[in-house]
Amino acid sequence: MDDAVDLAYDYPVLGAFWTVMWIFLWVVWLVLLFRVFVDIFRDHEMNGWAKAAWIVFMLLIPFLGVLIYIIVRGRDMGRREIQHAQEQQEAFNAYIRQTAQGAGTGDELARLAELRSKGDLSEEEFQRAKDKLLS
Repeated sequence: MDDAVDLAYDYPVLGAFWTVMWIFLWVVWLVLLFRVFVDIFRDHEMNGWAKAAWIVFMLLIPFLGVLIYIIVRGRDMGRREIQHAQEQQEAFNAYIRQTAQGAGTGDELARLAELRSKGDLSEEEFQRAKDKLLS
């Protein structure tokens, strides 16, 4: 029982702080690395050879490669990120408009079918309204 080890004494608060700091910096580094890789592939102005060269440079010398990429092309990274977000928003808005329009068409067709079944519309009037609605 006299050989008990006090872990708190062996690992002081400052050591815990530095451990958390290094983990935080490692996570920040990984996020930055992945953002640079995504930016390389997102850039449509850069040709394939330039992309390959940047990738090889970042794989061989990661810290220096990312630092140089941010210095050389960092200004346009934000522009490409904003452009990508705008394209996604436009695609989402178009999908919502298309879906809402499709739902309205289905409701209109159901209403026309109900009017035809009641006898308020003839078969010819129903076909004309349906063709107009679907075109």
